[in-house]
Amino acid sequence: MKLSTKGRYAVTAMFDVAIHQKSGPVSLSDISERQGISLSYLEQLFGRMRRRDLVASTRGPGGGYKLSRAANQIAIADIITAVDETVDATRCGGNADCQNQQRCLTHELWEDLSSQIHVFLSSITLEDAINKERVVEVAERQDRMLNAEQRVDFQTAHENA
Repeated sequence: MKLSTKGRYAVTAMFDVAIHQKSGPVSLSDISERQGISLSYLEQLFGRMRRRDLVASTRGPGGGYKLSRAANQIAIADIITAVDETVDATRCGGNADCQNQQRCLTHELWEDLSSQIHVFLSSITLEDAINKERVVEVAERQDRMLNAEQRVDFQTAHENA
């Protein structure tokens, strides 16, 4: 069973937006720096999430992304689905052709597990997830690190001017 990088990065980026949007739209470059996800990859993911009405964009200086609806109305499964991702525990991708082009002995077991994972991810909202104490601690640590890096960059640029 595997959730690809695409699904993981989409969920991570949405956590970041939900946590930081209180200060205004969140830029993809800030998400990229905090989360270590390439800017071009984020652009692709946010295009898909915008089309699925999970985020709204603001152009221009100070622009970025915000959630298009409340965090308690967005399930983690919604995010994964928005980027055309599925969580599938079968080895055949759900095609039932796992063994010599036919259903294998354990296909239904893995199919049921996939279904339970989807139910689980559908039951957790973005708000539920970002309000966990350890998530808040990680977000605060990332913000401190980013702010420290930005101060060093500013000082270096100022000294070289």
